[in-house]
Amino acid sequence: MAKYLVIVESPHKVETIQKFLGANYEVMASNGHVRDLPKSQLGVDVEHDYEPKYITIRGKGDILAALRKAARKAEKIYLATDPDREGEAISWHLYHALNLADKKVYRIAFNEITKNAVRESLKNAREIDMDLVDAQQARRILDRMVGYRISPLLWEKVKRGLSAGRVQSVALRIICDREAEVEAFVPEEYWSLDALVTVEGQKKPLTARFYGDQNGKMEITSEAEAMRIAGEIQKGTPKVAEVKKGSRTKKAPLPFTTSTLQQEASKVLNFSTQKTMRIAQSLYEGVNIKGHGTVGMISYLRTDSTRISEEAAAMARDFVTHFYGEQFCAEAVAEKKTGKKIQDAHEAIRPTDVNRIPSEVKESLSRDEYRLYQLIWKRFVASQMAPAEYETTSVKIDVADYRYLISASKVVFEGFMSVYTQDDEEKEENNTLVKSIDSNTRLTLEQVEPKQHFTQPPAHYTEASLVKALEELGIGRPSTYAPTITTILARRYVAKENKNLYVTELGEVVNSMMKDAFPSIVDVNFTANMEALLDKVEEGVVNWKTVVSNFYPDLDEAVAAAEKQLAEVKIADEVTDEVCEVCGKNLVIKYGPHGKFLACPGFPECRFTKPYFEKIGVPCPKCGKDVVIRKTMKGRRYYGCIDNPECDYMVWQRPRKPAEQNG
Repeated sequence: MAKYLVIVESPHKVETIQKFLGANYEVMASNGHVRDLPKSQLGVDVEHDYEPKYITIRGKGDILAALRKAARKAEKIYLATDPDREGEAISWHLYHALNLADKKVYRIAFNEITKNAVRESLKNAREIDMDLVDAQQARRILDRMVGYRISPLLWEKVKRGLSAGRVQSVALRIICDREAEVEAFVPEEYWSLDALVTVEGQKKPLTARFYGDQNGKMEITSEAEAMRIAGEIQKGTPKVAEVKKGSRTKKAPLPFTTSTLQQEASKVLNFSTQKTMRIAQSLYEGVNIKGHGTVGMISYLRTDSTRISEEAAAMARDFVTHFYGEQFCAEAVAEKKTGKKIQDAHEAIRPTDVNRIPSEVKESLSRDEYRLYQLIWKRFVASQMAPAEYETTSVKIDVADYRYLISASKVVFEGFMSVYTQDDEEKEENNTLVKSIDSNTRLTLEQVEPKQHFTQPPAHYTEASLVKALEELGIGRPSTYAPTITTILARRYVAKENKNLYVTELGEVVNSMMKDAFPSIVDVNFTANMEALLDKVEEGVVNWKTVVSNFYPDLDEAVAAAEKQLAEVKIADEVTDEVCEVCGKNLVIKYGPHGKFLACPGFPECRFTKPYFEKIGVPCPKCGKDVVIRKTMKGRRYYGCIDNPECDYMVWQRPRKPAEQNG
C-alpha cells in the first residue's frame, strides 16, 4: 500500500508523476480549485476585517471525499499544485478542505514535469508559503469586489449579463483610447523622391533614398515642392560623397516568457492567446512520445522570467557545440534587464530536454502542438547561441545640391540565426553592387520617382500587441493576459476581425460609464500600482488586508454615488423625427442587446421597430445623402451611405466634410 499521497492540480499529470515516483506514492488530482468565494454573494465580510467566506465549489464533493479517504491512510501528504501564487493558494485551500492539520503535510513545486525535477522537489519539500497565498487572496478579493459591486450598475444602466473587472475594464479602456486616437487622426501628406542609379559597368539599378540637402534632412509635404526638387535633381549628375564600411552584431533573442510566447505565436502561427496557453498547457502536462511514454515537453508556461537554470543552459551549450560548433555558443547567457520584480522564481519557457528535437517527435504531437513546441525549442536554443554578425556599407550620394543614401548589410556569421529568424530580418538586396562602390565610382541617374504618401493612424490593437501593452504598463500578470482578452471578447465589448481588436458600441457604452463613475478602477497607473502592491504582499512587506481595507471604502463610496446618480437620472427616450409606419407616432431611440434601435413609444400596443442609423453630418461623396454609422455582424463600426444598398459607399475611418478635408 502507498505510504505517501501526492496531490496535483491536473488529472493529466497523474500518470506521468506516478511513473516517476513508484509504488510507495499515490498520485491524485484536485482538478483545479476546490474552494472559492460563493457565486451568490460578495463573500467578503467588510464589517469584520474583510474576512473571506470560502465554500466548496459545486461538483467537487466527490473529489474531496476521495482525497480525504486517501489522506487518512497516508503517512505524509505532498501538495504539488502549480508553482505560482494561484497554485500556492490551491494547496492552502486543499490543506483546509481536507482537514490536514493533524497530518504531516509538505508543499512541493517543480518547474517541469521530468523525473529529476519531481524527485528533486521531494528533497526540497517546504511549508505552504503564506505570503504567496495572501497575494493571491488579495487579488481574488479585489477582483470580486470590483465585479460584484459594479456589475449590477451596468445591468441597471445598460443590460443584464454585463460585467466589470479590475483588469478587464482597464484592458477595454486601453482599446477604447486607441480607437479614439484612430478616429481623431488626421492624415498628413508627404512625398518620397527615390532615385534609380546605375553603377558604371552594371545594368541593374540601385534604389537610393532621398535624404535632404546641405542643411540636413528634409520633409517634402506637397506635390509642387516634390516636382520642383525632382526637376532640379534630374538636371544634376550623381557623385559619391562618402562610403562607410563597418560591422554590427545582432544579439540572440531571450527565451520566451508567457507574454513573448503569446505575441510570437500570434504573429508566426496565427494563434489566439487562449489557444497558445491551451496548447502550452498540454505540452507542459505531458504528451505520449513513441518509445518514451508520457513526457512533459516544456517547463512551466506562466512566467515573466527569462532566467534559465544552469543545468538547462549547460545542456543547450553541449547541444549547440555538438551540432553547430563551438563558435556558435554564446559567451555569456543573456539576461533581461528590468526594473520591476519578476513574479515567482520561475525559469523562462523552454524544452525540458533540448535533445528532443522537434522533427524527431513530430509524429507523436498534433499539428498545433508540434508548431508551438518547435517555436519554443528554436527560441530556447537560439537564446544560448552567439550573436549574428553583419558587414555593413553605407553610401552618401550628392546630386544637384541634394543628398541620397544607399545602405546594405550582409550576414558574415549566422550565429543564432542558423536556428531562429524573425519576420523582421533584413533582406539582403543589391549587397554586392553596393559593396563595389567607392569614392571614384561613376554613377548614372536613371530616374527620379516622386510618390505621394499619407501618414497612417496608430494601428489597432491585436491580441499580441495588447498583451505587450498590458505587460509594459504593469497591468495583470502572465496568468491573466489570456483570460482578460477572452472575457472582453465573450462579453462583446470588443470584436476581432483579421487579428485586429475593435471596440463595439456596447464596449464604448460600458467604458464611458466606467470612466465617468469609477475613474480610478479604469486608471492605468492605479491598476499598475495595485499590481505592485500585490508583489509587496508576496514579498511579505505589506499585509494583504491592508491592501483590501485601503481599497474597499473608496470603491464603496464610488458605487453609492453612482447608484444615487442613476436613481436621480431618469434616462428619457430620445425622440426622433422619424415616424412609426404603423400608428404615426414619432419613433424613439432605445438600447437593446445589440445596440441602439428605433421603436414606437406606443409599446406594447404598437410593436413597430426599425434599425437606427446615427447621422454624422457629412454628405455621401457618391450620392449626396447622409453618411451614417453602421456596424458589421461582429459589432465593428464603419461609415456608409444611409441609402445602402442602392449606394455602396463605405469607409472604416470617419469621413470629414469637404471643408475639413481642405483645411
